[in-house]
Amino acid sequence: MKHFNPFLLLILAISLSAYKKPDKKHPVDYVNPFIGASTNTEAAGSAHGLGKTFPGATTPFGMVQVSPNTITGGDNGSGYSYEHTSIEGFAFTQMSGIGWYGDLGNFLVMPTTGKLQTSAGKSNDTQSGYRSNYDKKSERASAGYYSVMLTENHIKAEATAAKRSGMLRFTFPENKQSRIQIDLARRVGGTSTLQYIKVVNKNTIQGWMKCTPDGGGWGNGSGKADYTVYFYAEFSKPLTQYGIWSADIPSDWKRKLEDVTSDKYQQRLAESSILKGLSEKEGKHLGFFTEFETKQNEQVTMKTGISFVSIDGAKLNLNTDIQGWDFDKVKANTRKLWNEALSKIKIEGGTEEEKTVFYTALYHTQIDPRTFQDADGQYFGGDHKAHKANGFTKRTIFSGWDVFRSQMPLQTIINPTVVTDMINSLVTLADEKQENYLERWEFLNAYSGCMIGNPAVSVITDAYAKGLRNFDVAKAYQLSVNSVEKYGNGTLGSSNEPSEISNTLEYSYFEWCVSKIAEALKKPDDQQKYFKRSQSYKNIFDAEKGWFRPKDKDGRWLPWPEEGRLKQSYGCVESNPYQQGWFVPQDIEGMTTLMGGKEKVLADLTNFFEKVPQNMMWNDYYNHANEPVHHVPFLFNRVGAPWLTQKWSRAICSRAYHNAVEGLVGNEDVGQMSAWYVMAASGFHPITPGSTRYELTSPVFNKVEIGGKFTIEAKNNSTQNIYIQSAKLNGKPYYKSYIDHRDITQGGKLELIMGAQPNTQFGTN
Repeated sequence: MKHFNPFLLLILAISLSAYKKPDKKHPVDYVNPFIGASTNTEAAGSAHGLGKTFPGATTPFGMVQVSPNTITGGDNGSGYSYEHTSIEGFAFTQMSGIGWYGDLGNFLVMPTTGKLQTSAGKSNDTQSGYRSNYDKKSERASAGYYSVMLTENHIKAEATAAKRSGMLRFTFPENKQSRIQIDLARRVGGTSTLQYIKVVNKNTIQGWMKCTPDGGGWGNGSGKADYTVYFYAEFSKPLTQYGIWSADIPSDWKRKLEDVTSDKYQQRLAESSILKGLSEKEGKHLGFFTEFETKQNEQVTMKTGISFVSIDGAKLNLNTDIQGWDFDKVKANTRKLWNEALSKIKIEGGTEEEKTVFYTALYHTQIDPRTFQDADGQYFGGDHKAHKANGFTKRTIFSGWDVFRSQMPLQTIINPTVVTDMINSLVTLADEKQENYLERWEFLNAYSGCMIGNPAVSVITDAYAKGLRNFDVAKAYQLSVNSVEKYGNGTLGSSNEPSEISNTLEYSYFEWCVSKIAEALKKPDDQQKYFKRSQSYKNIFDAEKGWFRPKDKDGRWLPWPEEGRLKQSYGCVESNPYQQGWFVPQDIEGMTTLMGGKEKVLADLTNFFEKVPQNMMWNDYYNHANEPVHHVPFLFNRVGAPWLTQKWSRAICSRAYHNAVEGLVGNEDVGQMSAWYVMAASGFHPITPGSTRYELTSPVFNKVEIGGKFTIEAKNNSTQNIYIQSAKLNGKPYYKSYIDHRDITQGGKLELIMGAQPNTQFGTN
């Protein structure tokens, strides 16, 4: 009998282990929070900038976002931009992907050593304040986690989040004067106008920060944001040497964004009084610090509960979310929550980059509308009183003009209760504020009036059409009517407002939405009235020019510009007439007839796409960087050329979305940009929210499973085989270029056979 050498057996075992199949990746493993984390207008080639997302930690639709902040001022709603070289601190609230001067960024925490500094200082001079340079190569982000090495004082910072609370873990060097300091006044886009801080015991502080329009913030005050952030924070290292700093802000100083970022204001902050040992104070610009000696690589952790209702609410939220000091346990639980949320859509096929883009997009669609109530259901209402949500979760941050197009329709499929929660939140908010209409862009109860139209009416109509009824339908309907009466085409048959093309076309659609609910609720008079108004789009079509054209207040056409319909802002909001003119989703047949018939429209649509730059950045044709055109690729389905919908949606998915910091061609816009990708890459997208019809297109992936019930399988799919040759729905031949919402939610299977050449017969009937 031969004897085996044990050493050789060991070598063989090691060799075999090297060939072991790698562990299967989960959806959460593909999330890259750095995608879109840039406000760099230079890279965007437009003042509108890029994604404007944040890379920090949050939970699905969570109240808290613990994220690095690199900037307070400018059009930097996320408080962070990847190209910045220094960090101000780590805030517990952030906005994602907004295109206006931002807000939140409250409770800014920074670890430091040495002499205490009370202003953040300048980004290009970290010696002038408490901000720090950081090692870009050390920066890491995943779903629910962020870490970085701060090089100024050699401190590693880590962040994770729970639903209404967050944790920071700092690894310090050996130092006799290490510190955690908190700027209580700091706020993206301005400043908190009043703060309160109290040391509760040897490990705990509590307090609040009041943010009003006088302190800038949302739209630099124009957004009317008026909220208070309450906090309850505990430290793993006892508070033995601590204090408060207080800046003397004269009562006659203005405190908008341009004021608080001025050299004069920053100098006043740098000269703040340092009040050691003081345990309670209220003031206009306060900060708190706790100092301690640290050994090499000593970890100090803090955890904080946030509430918009009360200090007791913040304490309850912290105690509900996080027990003990196990940072890694919180991180692991948040990762689990994200994996569950992302597993609502499972994909097979595609490249690693495409999977990363997809799951990061799906991640970005589940940040807002966020939870706005405490663990006991209490929330801060529009009347500045505490309320308890009854039968729904109070939510906030409704970027209406953006999200009615793709983001909210996506949620009707994967998170339907989020949609009805948002409707309930908007309806009850109108009551609390004693307003008789629905807000366009709601932010922490503010009726900010940002953008145009009546997008909440679309969301309500879409939900009702899809069988989502868990809201006060009668009240939602009346508010919808009131909204289109307040902002609509009315009896004039056009908006008669500045940007008349955009307003008239969008109002026409929202008036159609009201007619659809009226029809469902058996209100024939209203149905006829608002359907007639939905045809108002025809009143601003100039047959001579063959396109939509604005009028003056006396009903005369405004002068036609030299650039024609390519003239940006000519009767339009953030677009030109060529882009905005395609927005007649409620009456595509009527629009097509008005424009000269299918052949002419098809030729014009083709031109609209073929002149787009390769990188699809901001341009005068199909401008994916902004919302008004997001439905346009799917119009080919409606003019007899569905293969061109397939061609161009695949091109947009490939050319406008990348696994890169600057991987989004425009603002994320609170989930809209990403939701478009999720739906288009899955193989379907709506043109008309309020209808249950989705247009079919070419899936990026070989297999897409939605909610464990409905599967889209694309056989022979590849970057060349992008055209649908034939289809089967639940085993039966299927010839349509669209599918119904019920087909998806009831479950089943859509099989698509793909090929390299268009099948010009499929989907044209």
